[in-house]
Amino acid sequence: MIPVLAEEIAQQNYPSGALYIVATPIGNIADISLRALHVLSIVDAVACEDTRNTGLLLSRYGLSKPLVAAHEHNERDVAQRLITRMQAGARIALVSDAGTPGISDPGGRIVDAVRTAGLRVIPLPGAASPVAALSASGLVNDQFLFFGFLPSTASQRKQALAALRHQTATLVFLESPHRIAETLEALAQAFEPNRQIVIARELTKLFEEIHRCPLSEAIPWMKADPNRSRGEFVLLLEGAPATSNSTLADANHMLEILLAELPVSQAAALAARISGQKKNALYQRALEISAKKNKT
Repeated sequence: MIPVLAEEIAQQNYPSGALYIVATPIGNIADISLRALHVLSIVDAVACEDTRNTGLLLSRYGLSKPLVAAHEHNERDVAQRLITRMQAGARIALVSDAGTPGISDPGGRIVDAVRTAGLRVIPLPGAASPVAALSASGLVNDQFLFFGFLPSTASQRKQALAALRHQTATLVFLESPHRIAETLEALAQAFEPNRQIVIARELTKLFEEIHRCPLSEAIPWMKADPNRSRGEFVLLLEGAPATSNSTLADANHMLEILLAELPVSQAAALAARISGQKKNALYQRALEISAKKNKT
């Protein structure tokens, strides 16, 4: 580290009795911040998803700290032990095996308990695979919806995707190698074939690959090379066209105006002629609006 920069980092404020959320690399060992390295060097202990993985990671940076296992099966119990130590003035770092703790990784319950106890939680931003994939996707959208891992059963997965069909934001999913094929099949069944999908795997690692194509071409592309099913995945799916939602909103507004002067059937028929939407759907919506007004 540059001596002047190291001195500046060391002079910053690092409160005692606090929990530090430290993002660690998702693959490339160099993707860790200088501030994160400094915090890891001064904390009293590191709570981590896997003590073996974190011990190896720290050793590669020339660090050694007491480690506390904090995974999805013991988060609540560990949280109370960590709180007791922080109340006595300890600095505790929280890390996951890769990336930012609490983002589809353990840590959320610990953070909630620490905040509930009135203690400080200090985030140190860093590597996150969804953001890395988005930045390299070329999908132009100011909004994204991070879903994480889809349900494991086919029926629940189908239900979850159906609820997202009209979402205009870019959809962000995480997936593992043993489920990537069935997830792509589910996406192909739930969404239009011309939607753009980005398949990002092994981000920041030696065999990093970021492929963008229409959804209809995703499965053939994956099957063309067995290596493409390996690694950890981020899937980005283009959102629904914004015009579909805005048109529906316009039709609803139109119905509200027409219903003030016309019966339900006439309002729906006129709205259908103006908007180009189906009369039956607008009739049902007009009934709902009319019923809601009658209740009030």
